[in-house]
Amino acid sequence: MRTQKKWTGLVAIALALCLAFGLSLSSLAATSTGTLTKDEVDLLVNTKTDQSKVTSPFIETAKLAQESVVGVNNYQNARSSLDSFGYGFPFNYDLRPYEQERKAGTGSGTVITTYGHVLTNYHVVEGANRITVTVGERELDAKVIEYSSELDVAVLLVPGLDLPAVQLGDSDAVQVGEYAIVIGNPLGQQFERSVTVGIVSAVSRTMTSTGRDRYGLRTTIENQMIQVDAAISSGNSGGGMFNILGQLQGIPTMKLVDGGGSFFSSGYSVDNIGMCVPINMAKPLIRSALEKYNAEETEAEAAKVRENEAKKAAGKDAPKPRIGVTISSVGAYVRASQGIIPQGALVIEVEKNSPAEKAGLKPGDIIVEADGEVITNHAQLINHFQTLQAGDKVSLKVYRVDGLLAALENPEKLSSLGEGSYQDYTVELLILDKLDM
Repeated sequence: MRTQKKWTGLVAIALALCLAFGLSLSSLAATSTGTLTKDEVDLLVNTKTDQSKVTSPFIETAKLAQESVVGVNNYQNARSSLDSFGYGFPFNYDLRPYEQERKAGTGSGTVITTYGHVLTNYHVVEGANRITVTVGERELDAKVIEYSSELDVAVLLVPGLDLPAVQLGDSDAVQVGEYAIVIGNPLGQQFERSVTVGIVSAVSRTMTSTGRDRYGLRTTIENQMIQVDAAISSGNSGGGMFNILGQLQGIPTMKLVDGGGSFFSSGYSVDNIGMCVPINMAKPLIRSALEKYNAEETEAEAAKVRENEAKKAAGKDAPKPRIGVTISSVGAYVRASQGIIPQGALVIEVEKNSPAEKAGLKPGDIIVEADGEVITNHAQLINHFQTLQAGDKVSLKVYRVDGLLAALENPEKLSSLGEGSYQDYTVELLILDKLDM
């Protein structure tokens, strides 16, 4: 009896399970073959998200910092056909080769004062004939007021920018493992103010690289940088690396990539290794820029530019003042990539009794700067002189190394040149027919 009752109980359980399973199948079949009511569809589709309940340490940072990040554009003059056929031949600077402006590169920047100061990388603006800042559809002219090629940092001034400024942080307080929030314009304006997030991987990573000084001479540079694993792409350079308080802690500057790079050879796999200049390293440069700022002086400079442009237009056919040199571009003889000598305007000849001779300029000098403007070719020097009038004095910085002209005639001798030096001169511009020849 016990056995029979036992089996009877098991059979009852089995039948119950089969019945339940059958009912489930029937229910599913009814659902799959039926239709949903409008209320059921609305319930599934018409949903909302309560933003106040979505939490993230990055939301407020993005709100605080995004509006202060801008695009930075580097415009340079493309070499004209006249210049390209001039290899080995000197040009007198009264000749004006045809040049066409082009956008040579783009980067990012961060507004650090409400007066229009923008912090960026030096390599973003290096070699530019003209710099602009973009904010949406707006494009405003900018100028470099402080820079360090060694630190790869530059401070721009953009009158009329009118954007909120970020708060500077204290990069000495950055900790390994804290969030690193990078904001910039990767690949240009199309992806402006993109936000990427990672962590700080190291706070003082020594990075050594071969670079150029502001005139193109090859140098070795070593800096301490903050390593992050947030995505840094082309165009992010010069933007901001923020902490969760919205403070600017670093300037995204470089990332390591697979194969053939400065730090890894082909065959290595590299992921998410980015480097940022610590903000504390940039603070002395920022302080210098801010201490020099004067709104009245800035407006006076703008007025002087307008005045020079008016004079240039009025005296278009008048004799041009000059300093008495014949020049060419260093790039006509030596590629910039070699870094053996800086780029600039090469002095081929100095006229007797000319202002240039009286000031001390010599054949073989390379003019690398005029009135604080970096000169990378003879056309830039021509353009600068044409904004000046007879009697104006121009401050020139030249690079001088013994035997340069002879070495340029036989490029194999370039490698045996000694070490040169930079020297400063002040030269007065005069009308040619007034020179005492």
